[in-house]
Amino acid sequence: MTVHFIGAGPGAPDLITVRGLRLIERCPVCLYAGSLVPREIVAAAPKDAEVIDTASLHLDEIVAKMEEAHRAGKDVARVHSGDPSIYGAIGEQMRRLDALGIPYDVTPGVPAFAAAAAGLKAELTLPGVSQTVVLTRTQGNASPMPKGEELETLAASGATLVLHLSAKNLAKIVATLAPVYGADCPAIVVFRASWPDEQMVSGTLADIEGKLAGTDIKRTALIFVGRVFGADGFTDSRLYHVDHRHIHRRG
Repeated sequence: MTVHFIGAGPGAPDLITVRGLRLIERCPVCLYAGSLVPREIVAAAPKDAEVIDTASLHLDEIVAKMEEAHRAGKDVARVHSGDPSIYGAIGEQMRRLDALGIPYDVTPGVPAFAAAAAGLKAELTLPGVSQTVVLTRTQGNASPMPKGEELETLAASGATLVLHLSAKNLAKIVATLAPVYGADCPAIVVFRASWPDEQMVSGTLADIEGKLAGTDIKRTALIFVGRVFGADGFTDSRLYHVDHRHIHRRG
């Protein structure tokens, strides 16, 4: 018996990996985060499978379901949104399973920030503009930010920023980043990337707050900040340059 932690992808049912889908199709127990995972994805579970929405369950209750399946020798598909390595809350579950001696593995998924970038038709790392992407969040009701990971500190890099779980803190984000990135720096908010009701609001640090005013975008949104958006004067990558030689193209 194995607990399979599965990244379901950002929302669109067809963005789950083949491996993840195959696991769901054969596991007799499926635990999924119903607040973020589309029902269409877990509909692939066997007809007689036990399919449980864990949105209303706390950690002890979720682990108890896994223990019950372990005793019965039944594989579990534990389905999380996006990629479970990013704000997936799987660390504490795996720690509990280690203590109980229950085996598990992890199947990656398409992260929401990648789906959002695809929807924006944007490359987050452009030559001479930005070669670093910082995935972070701001202080909220969840775990506190560790020392040294404050937005002020991360902003000093000038990297492309992707802020999760922070839509309610947009005013603070703008106030923190504008002096560093410039008020004219592009800022984009992507709500429910790849879902049917996806919304993308583009602006700058100077006007993005105003553009979001009156919308219902308060959660499940990503905030992108960086000069890569709208940049058209960047240098071509050396990767495909006619004079660039490497093991696969000797010239």
